[in-house]
Amino acid sequence: MKLFKLNDRVYYSEYEDLRDRPTIGYIKGDNYSIAIDAGHSKEHLDEFYDALKENNLPLPMLTVITHWHWDHSFAMHAINGLSIANKRTNEYLLDFINKRSKENDLKFLNLDPSIALEYKDNKEIIVVHADIIYEKELILNPGGIEVKLFEAISPHTDDSTLVLLPKEKILFFGDALSGVFPTWIADDELKRQFRETIESLDVEYCIGGHWNIFTKEELINQVR
Repeated sequence: MKLFKLNDRVYYSEYEDLRDRPTIGYIKGDNYSIAIDAGHSKEHLDEFYDALKENNLPLPMLTVITHWHWDHSFAMHAINGLSIANKRTNEYLLDFINKRSKENDLKFLNLDPSIALEYKDNKEIIVVHADIIYEKELILNPGGIEVKLFEAISPHTDDSTLVLLPKEKILFFGDALSGVFPTWIADDELKRQFRETIESLDVEYCIGGHWNIFTKEELINQVR
């Protein structure tokens, strides 16, 4: 797995289409580090941790979940430290956990070929809830860098968390620009509201789950 360095404090992994493995972000604080999303499975997460170790970066003590979808959250059981998500994201995870059955697990595996591939050879599906829940917004100070989490309207899900680094002018947005799985059709009004959110932010670079890095203007153009 490649790990890209944006600056001395901000890194991000490559994404993979085949197994629908999204980018995992990384923020290096003086006191502790933060990951953005947990990954599709323990194997995905382990590859990310190996890349951190190869670059002499400490493992994150906090992992922020941008939304509940499996490719971003189903490795939460294997993270170092604690996870944090908004209340709505945690509700979705709890709902999935409460509905677990052989039949429903099979339905999940059949949702998309990328899921079947990630969980081939009877790999165990492990889903857990978040350790820390926030509502609306939360400021984290891992040391030398401010990290702002906030809920945002998006055309992809109704539980999107965006992660803003104000001083660095960097935004992690998960999958917020996409339409709804599995059709990927995006509601025009939700696109407009998400676009206005991005327009209101003083950012230069925007990092999502399944794309190359965008400038602010490039991201805005994706949701026009």
